[in-house]
Amino acid sequence: MTAYQNHIKALTELAGKNPNWAAINPEYAARMRLQNRFKSGLDIARYTAAIMRRDMAEYDQDASRYTQSLGCWHGFIAQQKLIAIKKHQKSTEKRYLYLSGWMIAALRSEFGPLPDQSMHEKTAVPALIGEIYDFLRQADTRELDLLFSALDKARAAGETREETALLAQIEGFQTHVVPIIADIDAGFGNAEATYLLAKKMIEAGACCIQIENQVSDEKQCGHQDGKVTVPHADFLAKINAVRYAFLELGVDDGVIVARTDSLGAGLTKQIAVSEKPGDLGDQYNRFLDCDEIHPAELQNGEVLISRDGKLLRPKRLASGLFQFQKGSGEDRCVLDCITSLQNGADMIWIETEKPHIGQIKGMLDRIREVVPNAKLVYNNSPSFNWTLNFRQQVFDAWQAEGRDLAAYQRDALMSAEYDETELGKVADAKIQSFQRDASRDAGVFHHLITLPTYHTAALSTDMLSRGYFGSDAMLAYVKGVQRQEIRRGIACVKHQNMAGSDIGDNHKEYFAGVAALKASGKDNTMHQF
Repeated sequence: MTAYQNHIKALTELAGKNPNWAAINPEYAARMRLQNRFKSGLDIARYTAAIMRRDMAEYDQDASRYTQSLGCWHGFIAQQKLIAIKKHQKSTEKRYLYLSGWMIAALRSEFGPLPDQSMHEKTAVPALIGEIYDFLRQADTRELDLLFSALDKARAAGETREETALLAQIEGFQTHVVPIIADIDAGFGNAEATYLLAKKMIEAGACCIQIENQVSDEKQCGHQDGKVTVPHADFLAKINAVRYAFLELGVDDGVIVARTDSLGAGLTKQIAVSEKPGDLGDQYNRFLDCDEIHPAELQNGEVLISRDGKLLRPKRLASGLFQFQKGSGEDRCVLDCITSLQNGADMIWIETEKPHIGQIKGMLDRIREVVPNAKLVYNNSPSFNWTLNFRQQVFDAWQAEGRDLAAYQRDALMSAEYDETELGKVADAKIQSFQRDASRDAGVFHHLITLPTYHTAALSTDMLSRGYFGSDAMLAYVKGVQRQEIRRGIACVKHQNMAGSDIGDNHKEYFAGVAALKASGKDNTMHQF
């Protein structure tokens, strides 16, 4: 007996015990149960956490089984992404969602567009998680509703083979609900603030929380200058806070991604507390850029540290921030990652300044000397000029091989004139295989793009606006949008159906029978599609 049939049987028995429920159709109620599989955000968090843990274990056995996601700034965008994945890839397996703090700041703050500096309302983060899952659950409801309507039609026509096939599709239905990796920035305050926000994010459905080691009130986008990191003890307290939030809410498999911005961060706000040589505080402080000083040289208000019998003065800026030694970024990243993985984090994220597998692998190899199963989440960032970066990588490799490069100008390789050249094609092939290669060679378990749908929204709007407000007028929409939707089989072309109109019609029939006033009658223009 299928799950669908089990629900019908159980609800038939329940209705039989309540004689005043004569108007309730057990099969309709069973359908509504199947269409609402997840009753709360915590149900989603537990379900998706188990998926991530399984995927992580499979990646440890086979690095070709990496995972991917795109960042989404609205529930509708996330919904359309998962509908497209199911349509084109036939499965949502190994496909996640990324919730970007950058996009919340830029697109979802009540203050209006903001830079990625944790100035947006912290409540916007769990609100977007909840919104995304509302839209994904609605995608489940809609797809199942179409199957149920087709089932009724097959039964009415006496098509038993079609009925059996539809029941099998209902039984094997794959939900649109997938894991979200959710950005909590630097925690929005102290460890208690981090814990409270993490709880709200988990309650909304987040099974994976990503947190970075910047100072909360100085937080900057990972691809901007001016980043300031915190000592390890401060960061580990916030990792602990997130873990406690997961455990309190019963999401025991919750995943924590610890992001280090140390590669591009040359400053720290405070000197770490060190109790003995070689402890974490001492290791952090050894990266400080210092001058040896004699006691007689002391000046008013100076901060000093003692190391290896020497008195040192850390270089301090007018802002009060302390400066790290130049060129120490990679060493600090490696220490950050090892420390986080040894103290509660499940995966690491190294924010880099370019997409270069050799650079990532070099750090990962050092990390895996201490933590053998270390796994990376990697930002395939739109902040990188992918075309120029990879063309220059190919140029440099060919130059090292002694090849003739007279046809190419390294600084001008972004030009379209190189698109069809051998160098351009080799670079494109490397971009195409970057995720596969990085997962095989550099321990990348998850590849994400933080804000792709920000860019796609801008690009598609530009293309439509150019034509619609120009000479093409209405043809710009018809040819560039609607005709493409119809021919590509994009379900959203029937926007009334996508918004839930047919679901509502069926519910009206459940509730009121033949007296239901439906919106999907003969005069509904959606029948044109």
